[in-house]
Amino acid sequence: MTNIYLVRHAEAEGNLYRRIHGQYDSLVTDNGCRQIAALAHRFEGIHVDAVYSSDLFRTRATAKAIYGPKGLPLTTRKTLREVSMGVWEDRTWGEVARTDGRQLALFNATSRDWQVEGGETFEQLRGRVSAAIRQIAHNHPGQTVAVVCHGTAIRNALAVFQGLSIEESAKLPHSDNTAVSLLQFDGDAVRVLFHDDASHLPEEISTFAKQRWWKRESGSLADANMWFRPLDMEREEDFFRQCRGEAWLNIHGSWDHYDGDAFAKDALEQWRCDPNSVICAMLGEEPAGLLHLDLRRDADKGIGSIPFVYMLPAFRKRGLGVQLIGQAVSVYRPLGREYLRLRCAPDNLVAQRFYKRYGFRRVCSASGTRVPLDVLEKYIGYGE
Repeated sequence: MTNIYLVRHAEAEGNLYRRIHGQYDSLVTDNGCRQIAALAHRFEGIHVDAVYSSDLFRTRATAKAIYGPKGLPLTTRKTLREVSMGVWEDRTWGEVARTDGRQLALFNATSRDWQVEGGETFEQLRGRVSAAIRQIAHNHPGQTVAVVCHGTAIRNALAVFQGLSIEESAKLPHSDNTAVSLLQFDGDAVRVLFHDDASHLPEEISTFAKQRWWKRESGSLADANMWFRPLDMEREEDFFRQCRGEAWLNIHGSWDHYDGDAFAKDALEQWRCDPNSVICAMLGEEPAGLLHLDLRRDADKGIGSIPFVYMLPAFRKRGLGVQLIGQAVSVYRPLGREYLRLRCAPDNLVAQRFYKRYGFRRVCSASGTRVPLDVLEKYIGYGE
């Protein structure tokens, strides 16, 4: 008999930023790194003969918790990848809910009718991943193997191994990040000894402990999915000025040194070069925030500059702001930028804590500014 520990990857950017990352190669979050440490502790006393993962970064990074301490090589298989989401890849769930709501409902229901351009069907996913796991078991008779894979892929493979149809697989629970299932193969027969166990995760680092969507609950802004649109600086400049002014007054307590005309002029010039420079964050049909990017500044240094990040007062402290960081990553990473960089007042403690929580670190003090500002930076590259 062969034992297969089937492990979901640690928390990754798609989980945090509420973006659709099927085969998009996203990074593990800081919280995901803590989950990886907990997973390593879980496997300390478990004998493992071989470790496999998909070839995507988030599974390879998670697999290191198992193969690293045991001195084993990692074998990657493209056939263990997450479901391909086609033209949905790296779009926000909020955008797809608006533009392709029927197909999103079919996806959430695990319907065999779900299909998006360039993507897989659930039938194709089930066949691909279950066959890959069976082949691994066949290659390791009588051994114990860890396989690090993805949430939707694991859920559908578990359905196949339990004899469930596509429709019946919708009844299976979702798994937390780094959750573990144990399969036992005896020839062609397979038993699921346990599934989706995340008992190694303290509540404070569990992804599911901070989310509600998987419980089918509603009304939680913390799980609300935003979408983004370019802000028309010729028609909506007043909104930009309103956001900039409110932020300045809230941080500094007075209008001293404030130059709204200069802020608006810079944004207008950058917007005319690229409309994606000034972006409105939307929750449903209501503006919730503003993101201003300077696509030219420090481009030669591999830096994605962010002059302004803002949430409207009604939407603050609701767990939504991180989605604006995700949008900045989505714009800058395809341009080859390896860092995000922004400025933050040293005494703006709320913002300082927010940025630190999501991976920014202080690199220096800004020079030539109207008021004292720290320069904060976040790495978004694929360095291992």
